[in-house]
Amino acid sequence: MHEARYAMQQPALERLLLDEGRPKPSATMTALPRAAPAPLLSFGSLAMLSYRHAFHAGNHADVLKHSVVVQLLRHLGQKDKSYWYIDTHAGAGVYSLTEGYAAKTAEFETGIARLWSRTDLPSMLADYVDEIRALNPDGTLQFYPGSPYLAWRMLREQDRMRLFELHTTEIDVLRHNFRDAGRRAMIYEGDGFDGIKALLPPPPRRGLVLVDPSYEDKRDYARTLNCIEESLKRFATGTYAVWYPQVTRLESQRFPDQLKRLQPKNWLQVALTVSTHPADGFGLFGSGMFIFNPPYTLAGALKDALPYLVKTLGQDGKAAFKLEHRGD
Repeated sequence: MHEARYAMQQPALERLLLDEGRPKPSATMTALPRAAPAPLLSFGSLAMLSYRHAFHAGNHADVLKHSVVVQLLRHLGQKDKSYWYIDTHAGAGVYSLTEGYAAKTAEFETGIARLWSRTDLPSMLADYVDEIRALNPDGTLQFYPGSPYLAWRMLREQDRMRLFELHTTEIDVLRHNFRDAGRRAMIYEGDGFDGIKALLPPPPRRGLVLVDPSYEDKRDYARTLNCIEESLKRFATGTYAVWYPQVTRLESQRFPDQLKRLQPKNWLQVALTVSTHPADGFGLFGSGMFIFNPPYTLAGALKDALPYLVKTLGQDGKAAFKLEHRGD
């Protein structure tokens, strides 16, 4: 996603979020089984040779990814029947924006910070920002939830969550964050690309699978394609959300077309470009989401939100969006 950042292994920097800072159910949520556990925040301490999302938490790519994830989960929750949420690269779950590497890089200033105080958000973005506000009840943007924490807030009593994380430091924080979840949220230490095969199809035959590796290892592109191809054979009616970066690497540029070939119909692709290509060839200038079996409402919600995102998150005249979808 960005140039790799490596460091020698360090002890994790940990701090509990105070009880009064715990997220509370929002007015738009019903049947939340319990308040989400007080998170052990990830400040971005590095495990050797590992990508850490704390560098990038809340940036423009997270805005696109998480606003889409919120819409997908809201749609699944409209029916009484249960569903499963499966995340192949879960990360730590929650990130501090005021200290550690997230504060050092301040990438959230290119994303969630630009939406935080706005009162004119399109409905899709308002839904997303409401979920971030729930983790920051005093109104100050200090913490940012990863995809698992967003999903946990939206799960109902009958729903289940299954999370994969490969890196030992991250998974320790993740386990703590979901220590009170019981069997509703199960965490697996290992490779999510391979691990999800044993979970598909989920028992209720309804679910969302999020596949969002860092892609710093270029093999992640091929592994993602294989993961989706094999998963569709096991669970053809599931909703799959694939996040991908816009970088100068050839694998990234051809990736959307490769995803399209996995399923000739019933898919949606959205991409948000925020700036021109970096002159040195390094760094993220946009990102995309490719959805297999999307809800019919998603394209309309994105049509309303994307021009706003280009205007608000765009960094230069090359800012643009792309939206394609093909139905049954």
